[in-house]
Amino acid sequence: MSTAEGFVHPEFVIETETLEGQLGDAHLRILDCTTHLIPDPKITYQVVPGRADFERGHVPGAQFVDLQGDLSDKNHRFRFMLPSSEDFAAAMSRFGIGEGTRVVLYSTANPWWATRVWWLLRVFGFDDAAVLNGGWQKWSREGRPVATGPANPASPGNFVVREQRPLMVGKGEVLQAIGDHGTCTINALLPEQHAGTGGNTYGRPGRIRGSVNLPAAHLIDPATNEFLPPAELRKRFEAIGAFDKRVITYCGGGIAASADALALVMLGHSEVKLYDASMSEWATDPDLPMATG
Repeated sequence: MSTAEGFVHPEFVIETETLEGQLGDAHLRILDCTTHLIPDPKITYQVVPGRADFERGHVPGAQFVDLQGDLSDKNHRFRFMLPSSEDFAAAMSRFGIGEGTRVVLYSTANPWWATRVWWLLRVFGFDDAAVLNGGWQKWSREGRPVATGPANPASPGNFVVREQRPLMVGKGEVLQAIGDHGTCTINALLPEQHAGTGGNTYGRPGRIRGSVNLPAAHLIDPATNEFLPPAELRKRFEAIGAFDKRVITYCGGGIAASADALALVMLGHSEVKLYDASMSEWATDPDLPMATG
């Protein structure tokens, strides 16, 4: 299979059938990463961890991870920001993750809650993680096994951060990328948010000046909740000029941007970074240039 036809890194997604065959494996750790964002005009949105969904039904053996509570910097003024390596390692150890474990991530909401956790693991040097293709929606639609109630506590793991990769960027690097023909800055928000004509805003409407749009939602087949085939994903990224350049992905708060980032990594792109604070920072700072239309 040629690179154009398939993923260069197919190991970063796992199919529902494959996961079902691995249930009960002593080395497997499954995390339900569901978070819901409830629109709230005063503060953009309320963050609601999906624990109730988890207790109604989850993949057997899974544990629930609260992205904001467990895996984000609680002292930062923006939500969902990269935690310290110490805090991340402690959380992963609580979930039984460490040397020799394999991690599968999924969500009952949009897939990018799972891709965000995949990106965090990658930042902290852990590559043996995959996102469940089609998520909970496909798993339950196919009638695969379901467990209910709270998770059984995990035996603690020993997660060691051996390297912290520079895969997150701040506003300085994003500013430098404006007008730089060697960098493609991709907005993963919806077209109306990119244009500044509608949808949730994070302050000023519109986009980072010079950025192009490939919404995370346009990487997913709406009928199945799975990633589009590799050739179709490649075509969409090629249409915005994402290959042969460094890429920075962003969205509202660094979540949806992780789906674009994962897709590019699976397609073999080697220089992808994510603007962690995204529009939560950019749209609220009048000194940072934006565009609409």
